[in-house]
Amino acid sequence: MDRDAYALEFEDAFDGPSLDERRWLPYYLPQWSSRERAAARYEIGGGLLRLRIDADQEPWAPELDGETRVSSLQTGLFAGAVGSAVGQHRFSPDAVVREAQRNVRLYTPRYGLFEIRLRAIDDPLSMVALWMIGYEDEPERSAEICVCEIFGRDVKRDSAAVGMGVHPFGDPAIVDDFSRETVAIDAREPHDYAAEWTPERVSFLVDGALVKAVEQSPSYPMQLMLGIYEFREAGAPRGAYPKELVVDWVRGYRLPERYEGVPSPTRA
Repeated sequence: MDRDAYALEFEDAFDGPSLDERRWLPYYLPQWSSRERAAARYEIGGGLLRLRIDADQEPWAPELDGETRVSSLQTGLFAGAVGSAVGQHRFSPDAVVREAQRNVRLYTPRYGLFEIRLRAIDDPLSMVALWMIGYEDEPERSAEICVCEIFGRDVKRDSAAVGMGVHPFGDPAIVDDFSRETVAIDAREPHDYAAEWTPERVSFLVDGALVKAVEQSPSYPMQLMLGIYEFREAGAPRGAYPKELVVDWVRGYRLPERYEGVPSPTRA
């Protein structure tokens, strides 16, 4: 890719004293739980974001997602009234809005190039990911673009299985096309993961090399979701804490001018 053809419009190098809440909401789908339970645990320092799972961290939504712990940031939030089933990424048929939320669009682009430099973790109960979901102000605008998803059990010294692709969820125009691709890297070290999302396709890259392309494309604004997850298992060793996803930077670019009619992102 020729990055000179792109226009940088979103960048966070985490070089300030605290999280920039003009860019990120420090919760994970709080409408299905609460802002308190869904709050991310993190540190900013030395030009790095460290999203953490701590030993004393409680499950974010135990009635819906069992023992799963999450520390995640997102760049938008949409939910309906308390008691309704309206909201982004309704991952369970039992999910209803439990706490009123302020709907906000900090960064919800439609098409572009999205990149992250991160260090994954080899903890077998953990997973790190950067993904995108539809803002879902209309139910069918609900597909997912998974830029990268790395389970600790798939991290080896000289290779890692990196999940990438698209999921339809409630979008009838998208067919599920997701796979875990083996890449010859030590994912515990910093590496670059990217998705180029155009009106025709989504292409997935690791360290600038094309790994996978999907010949379909969501056609509506989406938001970033960046997080670390822990899936606890009864009786299994829990490992050392904190468990960390370390992020150097996140960037979003507008498509080149050759894509006529592609709008700029919607911001708050």
